[in-house]
Amino acid sequence: MSAPEDLELGPVDYVVIEFPGNRMTGEGLALLLDLVERRIIRVLDLRFVRKDRDGSVTAVEIADFDGDGQLDLALFEGATSGLLDDEDLRDAAEVLAPDSSAGVIVYENTWAGPLAAALRRGGAQIVAGGRIPVPALLASIEASEET
Repeated sequence: MSAPEDLELGPVDYVVIEFPGNRMTGEGLALLLDLVERRIIRVLDLRFVRKDRDGSVTAVEIADFDGDGQLDLALFEGATSGLLDDEDLRDAAEVLAPDSSAGVIVYENTWAGPLAAALRRGGAQIVAGGRIPVPALLASIEASEET
């Protein structure tokens, strides 16, 4: 079964963002909101998980993380597409240090949807993709500056 030529669905990615010591300051939240408001990404799932010192893992509800009385992530309340389940949260917690929390975000790269649809209408197709990890990019830049 193939996707309709005019289906504007962008690639879907996920990130696990660790907060050592369970310190969620809200730094970066405005940038995430900006990406959503400008329709560059669409958040499909947003969940939080905590890993205690003893290694036990619990799901954490979206809340007022910085203590200012405002529900910081109210925009994302109920953002559950079904792509992210409890097993995924346990897998995410595996990479966390003890006494840390993480936000797990599944998002669509909506900027790419119209491009992919236009390519399909023209008979082309995207046959591969991938991601270069940021540490690898930084190492490559550093290496090129040394030569």
